[in-house]
Amino acid sequence: MALNNIEQLNSMHLDVLKEIGNIGSGNAAGALSELIMKPTDITVPDVLLLDFNEAINFLGGADTIAIGMMVQLSEDITGKVIFIIQQAFTSTMTEMLFGTPIDDLTQMDEMATSFITEVGNIMTASYVNAIASLTGLTIDISVPEMTVDMVGAILSVPAVEFAMTGANKVLFIDDSFLIEGSEVRSNLIFVPETKSLEMLFEKLGVTV
Repeated sequence: MALNNIEQLNSMHLDVLKEIGNIGSGNAAGALSELIMKPTDITVPDVLLLDFNEAINFLGGADTIAIGMMVQLSEDITGKVIFIIQQAFTSTMTEMLFGTPIDDLTQMDEMATSFITEVGNIMTASYVNAIASLTGLTIDISVPEMTVDMVGAILSVPAVEFAMTGANKVLFIDDSFLIEGSEVRSNLIFVPETKSLEMLFEKLGVTV
């Protein structure tokens, strides 16, 4: 059966995507540990199928200020990946590296912005590389577009774009990283085009 809509995914499909997320999270934790030079562990990520409004609510509501990093996927898999970095995650990262937490995302200096951008690059690439490694597919990612804005605004553009294609749901990955006893959460939103998702499962030998 062809996959006509992401809403056709069942619990088996989500379990497969959770395993991909788990591998991506492990890769991200290792890279993050090297970057901040501190041991970093992860919990098993939650992979949820949410519509855009549900994703916005999960992230604290439309007015919550966050950092959004969006990359375009091309070649065998097409779509978007949006990495959402919130206040608590940013403060923990900057305090560990620079000794000073960030109290206001809109007031980050150049050094903090550069560092957080690199964190976002690492996290996004870790998940994309996990998909490519498991499937043997070729996936190119664009240079990330970074913005500091309200969550509602960050997700508004992809929501409109994908509503036009009939895609009402996104794959939402909720991660928890444990760094020196502190737990910080990060969220990644995977918005694949339906044909790409069908190809991904086909390469993994999973019936759709």
